[in-house]
Amino acid sequence: MLMERLDDSGHSSDDRLMAASASGAADSFRLLVDRHSPSAWRLAWRLTGDAGEAEDLVQEGFARLWRQAPRWQAGQSGVGAFLQRVITNLAIDRSRRQRPQLMDELPDRADPAPLADALLAEADLASRIQACLASLPERQRAAIVLTYWEGLTGPMAAELLELSPKAFESLLIRARTALKSVLAAAGISASLLPETSA
Repeated sequence: MLMERLDDSGHSSDDRLMAASASGAADSFRLLVDRHSPSAWRLAWRLTGDAGEAEDLVQEGFARLWRQAPRWQAGQSGVGAFLQRVITNLAIDRSRRQRPQLMDELPDRADPAPLADALLAEADLASRIQACLASLPERQRAAIVLTYWEGLTGPMAAELLELSPKAFESLLIRARTALKSVLAAAGISASLLPETSA
């Protein structure tokens, strides 16, 4: 699969780390950051298409998580879900203030080994899909990312975006239609997108 999903496993251990963080244990919070940073960054990058913006959103997400520690309720949706909600809302707010710029390529990660042809083709396709995704309005882009790449069900995504299930379903239908049109214009088959959750 081209994209990976946010993993929110380990609710109970996250809850224990949040309780320790509330007491000022920076090491416990650092463990949460280490555990959730990769998935939080992937979500932020998919929503913004900009590595620098993604880093800013992730930092702000963790800053809000740190401030939330004293009020954290164990057994609720979890740290991963909290970060998804915060990062998605921050990305939408930023997008409203400034229109995203399309990227020509995915951000490069240093790797001394030469890439295989298959990996190059996959990276090129991922870059083209990201450019198509970036052309959608921010709420449509969020609906697509949350359901296709992050694996949220319609009701979960609706709650995260603070919409009724019916309003979210309508938004997702418009977003799918728009994305299929943009993908078709770029010569990309919509069948290459990840499967959605039920």
